[in-house]
Amino acid sequence: MKNIPRSIIALSLFLLLAAFSPTDERQRDQILLQSILKNLESLHYSPLAIDDDLSAKAFDLYVERMDYGKMFFLAEDIRRLQPYRNLLDDQLKHGSLEFFDISNDLIIKRINEAETMYQEILSAPFDFDTEEFYLANADSLEFCTSPQALRDRWRLSLKYQTLTRMITRLEQDKDTAQVAAEDGEELEEDVEEDRNLAPAADRAEAEAWARDKVAKRYRDWFSRLRQINRNDRLAVYLNSIVNVYDPHSEYFPPKAKEDFDIRFSGQLEGIGATLQQEDGYVKVREIVPGSASWKQGELEVNDLILKVGQGTEEPVDIVDMRLDDAVRLIRGPKGTEVRLTVKKVDGSQKIIPIIRDVVVIEETFAKSAVLQEEGQDRKIGYIMLPSFYMDFKDPNGRSAAADVLKELEDLKDEGVDGLVIDLRGNGGGSLLDAVKMAGYFIEKGPVVQVKSRYGDPYVFDDKDPQVQYSGPMVVLVNGFSASASEIFAAAMQDYQRAIIVGSSSTFGKGTVQRFFELDRTLPPGAEDIQPLGSIKLTTQKFYRVNGGATQLKGVTPDLVLPDRYTYIDIGEKEREYAMPWTVIEPARYTPWEGSSINYEYLRDAESQRIGGNPTFALIDAQARQLKDQRRIHRYPLNLKHYQSWKAALDEKNKRFRELGKDTFDLRVNPLPAEASLVAADSVKLQSMKKWHGQLMKDVYLKEAVDLLNMKGIVRNR
Repeated sequence: MKNIPRSIIALSLFLLLAAFSPTDERQRDQILLQSILKNLESLHYSPLAIDDDLSAKAFDLYVERMDYGKMFFLAEDIRRLQPYRNLLDDQLKHGSLEFFDISNDLIIKRINEAETMYQEILSAPFDFDTEEFYLANADSLEFCTSPQALRDRWRLSLKYQTLTRMITRLEQDKDTAQVAAEDGEELEEDVEEDRNLAPAADRAEAEAWARDKVAKRYRDWFSRLRQINRNDRLAVYLNSIVNVYDPHSEYFPPKAKEDFDIRFSGQLEGIGATLQQEDGYVKVREIVPGSASWKQGELEVNDLILKVGQGTEEPVDIVDMRLDDAVRLIRGPKGTEVRLTVKKVDGSQKIIPIIRDVVVIEETFAKSAVLQEEGQDRKIGYIMLPSFYMDFKDPNGRSAAADVLKELEDLKDEGVDGLVIDLRGNGGGSLLDAVKMAGYFIEKGPVVQVKSRYGDPYVFDDKDPQVQYSGPMVVLVNGFSASASEIFAAAMQDYQRAIIVGSSSTFGKGTVQRFFELDRTLPPGAEDIQPLGSIKLTTQKFYRVNGGATQLKGVTPDLVLPDRYTYIDIGEKEREYAMPWTVIEPARYTPWEGSSINYEYLRDAESQRIGGNPTFALIDAQARQLKDQRRIHRYPLNLKHYQSWKAALDEKNKRFRELGKDTFDLRVNPLPAEASLVAADSVKLQSMKKWHGQLMKDVYLKEAVDLLNMKGIVRNR
């Protein structure tokens, strides 16, 4: 309940290690906790006092994450836990997990009770002629004061989910069916399955079908909940403490760090199949084209994997095993054999041997094309960059900057007259790759300023005077362009090197994180407790060369176009405990002398174009409608009233159904090297055609190309 000096944390860690027995998991957890606190204190950009304020914030975050929908805990549970709200700091001091252990036991008990509850509720038909309402906004709810009240909350929730599916079956209106679920979105295969159903013969048939669908969904959900163990919830507790420091600092158990590295590098070693869990089985959902499974040819979508064997070793039964544990048995080093015992759709069983290989997730990498408007001779190069990726484990592995340079050189060989860099949805990644990539488009100078906990800001410069591309540029961004994307876009804007086009402002993440292996902080003699995992800590803030931060504010485009999220608050400013916006002295830099952007002319010309563009007018109307819909949290559970409400909503949304279906006058041509590569590969050819078709329907890309073809906007060198 008071501020805890860092020396006490260090001493607690020492004493725990001195008394440690390798077989004592609880002491291992205590050491893990103390190691995390030690790293936060010594390495975080803005360390916090471990006091009552931190205790209360961590408590609130943890309770919310354990039961966001208020569907498990009762008010009496919260009253039992409430005394710990200002005691967690004292427990952290002593390495105590008393609060966590109590809460863990409580949530397990309540989950078991809820499982019985939902089964009983769904065992009998619902009455949809009564006047009842379902409240979907968890923030407006209180914890239930009795088991009876909690049961009624479950009943209304399950009744609503049954009603939405029942309407789907009665009306066979698959495109507008709404699904409510506390634990995530409806699985795509369920939606696809529903599309092929005939309308129900009567209400009773539709209601029974809908209840069965909801019951199956919750059987799978509770199966996953039962597989969550103490270590999983301990990670939630630890991250509730860490996230009080800022939303991007995070504790990663060893398995989670492995998954992060795969996402960041865009590749892994395995069989190349997307898996999901269903009724206790691991089911093949997708085969990655070109992967080991695809080449072997015997593993098929909808196969159920029953056992996994490593070469000639005895296979392991994975039925009812946690999905992530099963996946780790299936993954493995390139060149090794895994033998899968699978159950086919016809019920037969088969052993399928697969030699593991590197699985490349192509969607994560940069790709390009040449665009031309009908009636225009000018060629516009287009590069889409999904993230600023790099391979942490292999310094010679693929990286965003290296791949973009290759695409850039290929586009220059095609003689493009302008360039579009698409960073929409790019959540960032490698800061160094963003700096290097910015250097392709300026002669030299500062790209970004980075400030650490101590000392003056460090300036990351482009020291190479070579300019890989000097022509006119547009950078496309949106509200989900973050971090490294914002570094690049801000540099291009400050140097007046490119026109930034997008919606309102970018995400607003202006902080830098680093991973630290917790095992490295342990003294000799503690090897038995490894691995502890990693901690990702915010260690720096970055600033534009003009001195302003992108933190919270993001990058405001030079040309703002409407999108469906225009009137909804998204981004860093909506994250709890986000770090504040600050400003520092600008760096010395000279705006780009090779071209001049006529900003006034740009805005005047484009405001007229956007105002007269029916697609953008429709997008703006959809954004307003979406804002209104998000305010709706009360749904009628009377069938006739719900049908009337839904019919009115469908009528409002009917005019938006054609959005994204119009093809604009854009020709999309692959680069010669890519065209020859995919010509002999039907899967890659189909994928490329699909992507090109999407580009031809992209109104934002069409506007970017129009800008680069518009006279008077940019004067080139």
